[in-house]
Amino acid sequence: MHSLIMGGGFGGIAAALRLRARGHDVTLIDRCPRLGGRAQVFERDGYRHDAGPTVITAPFLFAELFELFGESLHDHLELRPLDPWYRFRFPDHSQFDYAPGMERMESEIARFNPDDVAGYHGLLAESRELFEIGFRELGDQPFHRASFMARQAPRLLRLRFDRSVWTMVSRHIKHPYLRRALSLQPLLVGGNPFDTTCIYGLIHYLEREWGVHFAMGGTGALVDVLANLLERQGVRVENGRSITAVHRDGRRITGASLDDGRRISADHFISNLDPMHLYGELMDPAPMAARIKRRMAQTSMGLFVLYFGTDCQYPDVAHHTIWLGDRYKELLRDIFDRRVLSDDFSLYLHRPTATDSSFAPAGHDSFYVLAPVPNQLGNIDWSVEGPKLQARIVEALEATIMPGLSQHIRAEFHMTPDNFRENYQSVHGSGFSVAPLFRQSAWFRFHNQAEGLDNLYLVGAGTHPGAGMPGVLSSAKVLERLFPEGTEAA
Repeated sequence: MHSLIMGGGFGGIAAALRLRARGHDVTLIDRCPRLGGRAQVFERDGYRHDAGPTVITAPFLFAELFELFGESLHDHLELRPLDPWYRFRFPDHSQFDYAPGMERMESEIARFNPDDVAGYHGLLAESRELFEIGFRELGDQPFHRASFMARQAPRLLRLRFDRSVWTMVSRHIKHPYLRRALSLQPLLVGGNPFDTTCIYGLIHYLEREWGVHFAMGGTGALVDVLANLLERQGVRVENGRSITAVHRDGRRITGASLDDGRRISADHFISNLDPMHLYGELMDPAPMAARIKRRMAQTSMGLFVLYFGTDCQYPDVAHHTIWLGDRYKELLRDIFDRRVLSDDFSLYLHRPTATDSSFAPAGHDSFYVLAPVPNQLGNIDWSVEGPKLQARIVEALEATIMPGLSQHIRAEFHMTPDNFRENYQSVHGSGFSVAPLFRQSAWFRFHNQAEGLDNLYLVGAGTHPGAGMPGVLSSAKVLERLFPEGTEAA
C-alpha cells in the first residue's frame, strides 16, 4: 500500500509517520530545502532564527509520533517549559506576565483589576468546557459527513460557537488591557479575535493543561529529530521538489506530477498543501464542492517577519513578548477588513537566546519580530513598504523596550506576504491558509477526506481542526479514523 505525502510541514510529517506505523510504503515530497514547511531555519552571520512556528503546546502530540515506534521523544530532544509563557507590553509601558502557576496569574491580573481575578476563573471554566468538546472529543474526529456535523450541532449551539473570542473574553474580563491580552490567541492561528469562533478560546485551558514549551535547539531541531525518525522508519523523503499537478480520473487521484517531469502514482494521496492552492492551481477540474468552498473562502491575514541579531543582550525582553500598540480593534479592522497597511502595528517578539544561548554568538541576542499585516489582497507593494515597515518597527522597539537598537542591530532581513506566496505557495500570501471563522470550521472547513474524491486526504492548517501546531498534528490523527478497514499493509 503506497501513500504519497505532498508537503512536508508538521501535518505532512505526522501523516507520514502515522501511515508508516500502519505498514504503508510512504513517500514524502516537499519543495523547501529542508522538512518542516514554514518551520525552516535561517542563519546569518552567526545568528540562527526559526523561520516559522515557535510556540509548542500539547507536546504529547509530538511524543505520540515516537511512541508509535517504541521510542521516546525525550531521548532525542529536550522540551523546556517557559516562564513566563508570554510577556505583554502595553502602550503605557506597563507589562503583564501570562505565566504558569495560578497564584502568580491571579497576582498579575489583580495588579490591573482585582475584580478580574474571579472573571479569569470564569473564563478558564468556559475554556475548559470548550477544550473537552472541541479538542479532546472532536479535535481528531473527521467532519466530512454532514450527518456527523448535524449530530454535533446541538452541543455546538449550546456552547455558542458562533460567538467570537473577543465576545467570550469580554463576558468575564473588564480591564481593557487584560481583554486584549486574553483575546489575541486567534492571531497566533491567523484570525481576528473579533471574528474568530470562540472554539479557539479553548487555547486558554490547553495552555494550562500542558504549558508552553521551547525545543532546545529551536523548532528546527524538532524538525531534525522527526526527519531522523522518518529515515529510521524507511520513509522516502525528497526535498526541493514541487508538485506541479494532481491528476484525477472520476473519484480517484491517479498521480502527481513533479517539477522534474516525473509523475508519481500511489494508492493514497495525502496533501499538506494549502487547500486553496491544491484545488485552485494543481487540480483541473477540482470537485465542484471544493471549488465552491474555495470561491467563498476567506484567507487569513499576512505576516511581516523581521529577523535580526544584536551585539548586546536585552534581558528584560522575555522569550515570547507581545508588544501592543495604542489601537487594537481599529488596527485589526485595517488588517482584516480594509486590508490597508497602517503606520502603527502590534508585534510578537521571539527571543530564543533568553532560553538557548546557541542561537547567537556569546553576549549577543537573536530576534524574530512578527507583525500581522494585510495579505496580498491588499495590493501592497512590499518592495517599497517592506523596508519602511522594518524601519518603523526598529524605531518603535528602540523607543520602548530595546534602547539603542539601531546601534546594536546586526544581520537584519525580513519576509513579507510575497515571500509566503513564493516560498510556501500560500494563496494570497496568507500566513495560516483559510481564516478560523465559524463558517470555515468543522464541516464547513476543507475536509480531511477530500470532497468528491475517494483516495485524497488533507492535513495541515487549511483543514480540520485548523492552524497551529496542535491543530495540524491532530489533522494527521484524523487519517487513522478515515482510512477504511484493510488499508493496513503487511
